Order: sequence, then C-alpha cells, then structure tokens
Amino acid sequence: MKQTIADALARKGYDTLTQVQQAVTQPELEGRDMLVSAQTGSGKTVGFGLAIASRLLADEETFGASGAPLALVVAPTRELALQVKRELGWLYSDAGAFLASCVGGMDMRDERRALARGAHIVVATPGRLRDHIMRGSIDLTAIRAVVLDEADEMLDLGFREDLEFILDETPAERQTLLFSATVPRAIANLATRYQRDAERVSTVSEQTQHADIEYRAMMVAPRDGETAIINVLRYYEAPNAIVFCNTRAMVSRLTTRLSNRGFSVVALSGELTQSERSNALQSMRDGRARVCVATDVAARGIDLPNLDLVVHAELPNSHETLLHRSGRTGRAGRKGVSALVVEPSSRKKAERILKFAKLTADWGAAPSADEVNERDQARMFASDDWQAEITESEQAAVQHLVEEFTPEQIAAAYLRQYKLRHSAPEELAPVNAERPKPRAAFGPSVWFSLSEGRNQNASPRHLLPMICKAGNLTKDDIGAIRIADDVSYVEIRESSVSGFLVAVGAEMMIEGSKELVQLDGAPDVPAFERPKAGRGPKGKPHPRKARTLRSDHGGAPEPRKEKPQPETSKPMGKRAKPTRLDEPTSGVRRTPSATAREDKTEGAFSAKSAKAKPRKPSPATGKDGKPKPGGKAAKGPPPPKGKPSSKKNRARAAAAKSGRGGDAVPKRRKT
Repeated sequence: MKQTIADALARKGYDTLTQVQQAVTQPELEGRDMLVSAQTGSGKTVGFGLAIASRLLADEETFGASGAPLALVVAPTRELALQVKRELGWLYSDAGAFLASCVGGMDMRDERRALARGAHIVVATPGRLRDHIMRGSIDLTAIRAVVLDEADEMLDLGFREDLEFILDETPAERQTLLFSATVPRAIANLATRYQRDAERVSTVSEQTQHADIEYRAMMVAPRDGETAIINVLRYYEAPNAIVFCNTRAMVSRLTTRLSNRGFSVVALSGELTQSERSNALQSMRDGRARVCVATDVAARGIDLPNLDLVVHAELPNSHETLLHRSGRTGRAGRKGVSALVVEPSSRKKAERILKFAKLTADWGAAPSADEVNERDQARMFASDDWQAEITESEQAAVQHLVEEFTPEQIAAAYLRQYKLRHSAPEELAPVNAERPKPRAAFGPSVWFSLSEGRNQNASPRHLLPMICKAGNLTKDDIGAIRIADDVSYVEIRESSVSGFLVAVGAEMMIEGSKELVQLDGAPDVPAFERPKAGRGPKGKPHPRKARTLRSDHGGAPEPRKEKPQPETSKPMGKRAKPTRLDEPTSGVRRTPSATAREDKTEGAFSAKSAKAKPRKPSPATGKDGKPKPGGKAAKGPPPPKGKPSSKKNRARAAAAKSGRGGDAVPKRRKT
C-alpha cells in the first residue's frame, strides 16, 4: 500500500480494513480483473479505490500533471456517483489526485471545462458519460482501470447498451473491476465478455446476509398500512429513517401525511432536480430532517451516517431490491432495523421474498399506541436531562419553579412538553377485524307489498333507505326485495314488524302516495336475475329480452316475434347502399350536368335521365344489347367512363338533361 494512501486511511480512523477491503488488496490480486460480490455498506468504495491504486500510481507515491483520465468509475445514480467522488477524494488527497464527475442533472458545460482542464479519475453515470464520449469531450485512450459499481442495478435500470459502449471505447489492456451486491447471470455474462481471467471474490459475511440488520415483518389490517408506518417511526425514533415506496405517487402522498403529523420529512424521487435531491440529503445529514420517503432508484447509493431504520411501506418486487433497500442501514458495524409492513393479502409474497433473499424475519404485529407510549416513557426516563447539573443561568428559574409550583405540577408540565414535541401514535385495528363475517340466517319474516314497481323506476337502492326511514328500521331488519312491473315486495324481520307498523301508521302509506299492504305469505314472484351479455341459446329468447319474468303475475315471457323474411332465389349478400341523386354531398354543389354524368357513370336511372338519348350499340354488342360471341364485351363489362372533359361534352350532357337531344350544342356568341 502506498504511504500517501496509508496516511489518508489513518486520518480517517481506519485501524483495520473491512473484509472486502482485505480481500481485494491481496498481493496476488494486484492489477488483476475482479468480480466482487459483497453486501451493501461493507466499504466497497474504499475497497476498489485501494484495488486500482497500484495501476494508477505504478511506482510513484503521487500523481503527475492532470490530463486524460487514468481511471473511470461508473455508478447507476447521481447520488452514488457523487458519494464515490467524495470517498475517493479523501483517499487520494495526499497523492494529489484531481477528480471530475459527469452525472445527469448537472450543467454539461461545467463538466466539459473540468475535463478539458484534466482529471486523474472520472466518476460518472452511464448515460451522461456516453454523451461526453459521443461529443468528443472526454479522452479515454489513457484509461488504466475501469470500475462498475452496483453493476447489477445498472443492468436492471436498462444501461446494458451504455455500459457495453463505454467498455468498447476504453483500451483493451485496462483493469476491469465489477462490484455488485448480487451476481445474476447478466453480470456473469458481462464479466465473461469484458474481463480477462477475472478473479471471483466473495466476502464471508455475504453468506449470512446483513448480519447487523434486524428484520421485522409487521402484520397490519387492510388499509392500515400508512397508519402503521407512523407508529413504526414513533416506536424506534431513529435519528435517520428511510421509508421506501414503489411509485412517485405513493412518495408524494406519504410525505404529505407524515408532514401533517409533525414529522420532519423530505421526499426523494426521480422527478426532483439535482439541487432538490442534494438539499434533501443534506437536510438528513445535518439533522434538519429525520425521515426520508423515497423510491428504490432515487435512494440507490444513499449513505447516511445515522440511518438506523428502513421501513418498507410497499413490498419490493424482488429479493435483490429488498437487500439493496435494507443495505442502507447496518453499515460499517452499526446496527439497524428493516421493517416490512405486510397486509394479510401480501403475506405469501413477503415470505417468498424473504426466502429467496435467505433472510429470517421476526413476524408480529405493528407497534400499538400503548407500546409507543411505553417506549416514550422509557426514553424520557433515560434522558440525560435528569443527570445534567443545573447551570448558573438556570438556577434562578429552577428556584422560582420550586417555590411557585408543586412537584406534581412541574412533572405534569414536563410530561406535556415532552409529548408536544412528538406526534401522537395511531390506534391500529386488529389484523383479523377486517375479515367479513358470514351473514346469519334471516329467520322468521313478514312480507309487505308496495305500490311502486319497475314501471315507476323503483330499485333496491331507492326502496331500502325509504323503508328504513319510514319504519324506523335498519338494513339488517330488511331481507329480500323483489320488484315487479307495478308493485314491489319487501321482506321484514318478524321481530321488527310491530315497531314498523307503529311507525308507518294506520293509513299504511309511505311518502304520502305509496300504499303498503301486509301479505299472508311470500309472494309468488321469481327472484330477479341480472341479464347476462351475449347471445342466448338457439331457439330460446335472448336473456336481455326476458325481463318480464319479474312481472306481478309471475308468468313466462311472451315468445319473441320474428320478422318475416322475403323469399328470394338469390343468395343474400352485401348490398350496395343506394345513392340518392338529390342528396347533396358535403362541401360539393351538385349541378344538373353533374347529375347527368352520375346517371351514366354509376348506372343509376332517374326520371330525368330517362329522357336522355339511348346509347348506340357498340361493335361488340348486338341490337338486343347482348355481347357478340368472341367480341370484346364477352370478356367482361367495359370500364365505366370518366367525367366529360371537354366543354362540348358538358354541353351535350346539359342538353340531354333538358330534353333537347344529345347533339344539340349551343353556339357561341361573338363579342
């Protein structure tokens, strides 16, 4: 290891290297291509910074003058790229390295100027780097090492073509390092194509995924997911927490709800600008915000020092996404909690994802309001305020409080102020409370008829509230409702009939005009069946025509009358729609000459066109109009003639229409 790099590590407090850092800095792997898989937060950034140091510095301790870049680091997101730049910045600070970044959302002109001044290491995102290569603003001929950080995520985001283009533009003798939390087949294929005799490196801690993270799967009732998130945040009171969502809409809705409940929250999604994303992350680092609601892509590569809690508001789509989400916590030896909010309908999906990720979660209910209050009380008693000495500036106020108020009043005031600084927890419904219960048998009942039926637009939606209001009943007191043409039948529970009759009155009228009659038994009316779409069976009426089944007499519907079909010897086929000559077309003014032309060309005969001079028989036809044997007409009908093109033809057509004969042509007047 170079002395300049060793000094930088010592200043940063690196007494010992992590497992992945030790694995990639083995002497036998110096300068070789490597495919490294290690869990998120294991120090991969410093690891590949140490791995490429021998190729970048060679036998020197410091870098020379900056020019064409020597190393290229490609990351999937802007936040991760900027984080990598910061980490490599302090690692190579004593070696005099100049670093440049090429990420989306930044001013491309500033990046071109920085590349023109020269840089030893360039950290970039795939899309922006490809733009610089195609514009010729970056020179890759001097590249000695290429690092693909979070390679699996870049492939998932659709950057395969960009990565292949970038690697094809770099020298073949480069050192290529692929760092990834997982190694699917696509990563293995990429390594086979672009690496030479690569060494497969896997850390021991990857065998037990995220040993420093406690996984908890919390069952909640349907529609209680967002409410449970509030209790989870209040229960743990982590310095920094991330709540993951699958969509931008969910991020926006949950951010608004948490903000209304008093949480200091920021949002992180792909629709934000780079400055907005940077401000959100900075507010998390300096303590102005404690909760970040983010999507998977936007939160990729986020490194927050005090992130102790990750909440999955919506289940991830794959176990790799679960690992990447949870890897935001439990970093560098710190402990963390990854909580999955699971509704009963999503339990099998959650179990499947945990199984594929080789993780074991503690299943239970989400923290209740009482549990949150107990945790608050324990934190309040463990506060340092009780042990801190009273300062001189506080002595007078403390003495005044002791003299003016009792200990109980002071304790109550302190408790109120403590609760005022924290959002109140939510009451959660039991997980099984939302399950629909089977309806019990209706029991003995009495039927009533109402003088309003289908012909009066009666419907159960209209009758049910009307009867409940008139008879002081609830919907549980009413059974079946059957509607006929001019009358409706209502079933009422026998135990509620006496109160119903008292409420209706002796006149047995509802809303002043609808007569109510008590029946001796159930009416003989078939229950209404909703007609189904589609054709009915052959020989039976169509279902949509059978609505008379619900008539008051209960009889069968009349058979459908079929229209008589005209007898014809010709097969029925598609007929051409007749053309009406007196019907104007859109945007065209019809003249008599045009009408006459249509009579000839389209074969339509009208009373006016009948006066026209008949056409002379052609050489191919006889006097009777039938085609001669071997003539031209025997091969088929002649093509229709087009519109008259000359003035003489138009004049003849007009004369024929007016009855003067086809040869009458008006003479021109001399002017």
